Parts: sequence; C-alpha cells; structure tokens
Amino acid sequence: MSVIRAEDIRTPRLDLVPLRVEHAEEMAGVLSDPGLHAFIGGAPDTLEQLGARYRRITAGAPEPGVSWLNWVVRVRDEGRLTGTVQATVGPGTVAEVAWVVGTPWQGRGIASEAARALVDWLGRHPVTTVVAHIHPAHLASAAVATAAGLVPSGEVRDDGEEKWVLDVSDGPGRSGS
Repeated sequence: MSVIRAEDIRTPRLDLVPLRVEHAEEMAGVLSDPGLHAFIGGAPDTLEQLGARYRRITAGAPEPGVSWLNWVVRVRDEGRLTGTVQATVGPGTVAEVAWVVGTPWQGRGIASEAARALVDWLGRHPVTTVVAHIHPAHLASAAVATAAGLVPSGEVRDDGEEKWVLDVSDGPGRSGS
C-alpha cells in the first residue's frame, strides 16, 4: 500500500489542518493541562518536547506501508487551534485513530465533529476498518467514538483500554472493490 498523506478537511465549524512543526508553539498551550493525561498517563510536553515530537511525526513513519496522519483542529470562527486528531494506517487497511481537545474547548462537540470528519475522510481512502482504544472510564472519549460511528468490540487490551471498531469498507467513494 502506498503512503496516504493528510489533506485539509473542513466541517461546518472546523478546519482540520495537516500537522506542521510550527504548530507546536500554539499546541503546547492547548495541551498544557495535566488533566488531559488522566487516562493515557504521562505529563504535558514542554514546547521543546512537543516540537521534537512534531518533527518525528511529520518526517513520517519509518515502517514501509504505514502512514502517520496528523491534523490540528482549528475552530474557524475563533481562529485558533483547539486540539488534534490522528490516524495510523497500515500496514494493511486498518486505521487506528485518536483525538484530544484542550480543556477550555471540551464539551462543545469539537472532538465529535473532528472525529466524524476524520472517519469520513478515511472511508474515502484505502481503509476498511477504523479502530480506537478507549479507557472504560473515559466517558467523553466513548461519546466521541460513538458519534464517529465506532462501537465497542468487547476486546480489552492488557492496559485496560477497550477496542472500538467501525467497518468503513463500503464508505463514500468506494468503487465496489
């Protein structure tokens, strides 16, 4: 499978913009709340750490046949970044997705709108299945997954996160293959 590249995605309220290293400065503030790490562990990256991580991410996956797709989420009428969505596709046609929205913007449907747009976009590319891993106590993330069409599979990983899935093999733009 060839590498998939992130493209601009527009929704009624949001612009999903392919991640660039230059986004690190604004995103360091967006992602600075330690509460964002309650379910994933760790602590917020410093500006330097986030810049280094964005350099690695934008360089692309080192594995053949794997696409790292990352977007920052901009609320258009506010003109500012509020979070990220991401997908790792491959090898093969499974996309693992994740999202995060900064604390000040939570509860406004931004993550759900961005995740739906991401899943719709993936359905127009060589992806058959979308997967997210969600901690069972993370009710907000479960609501985002539900809004994007994913359903719990009942499969739980060693870290306690449950696998959520969506078959997009018959999604928009499919030509019957």
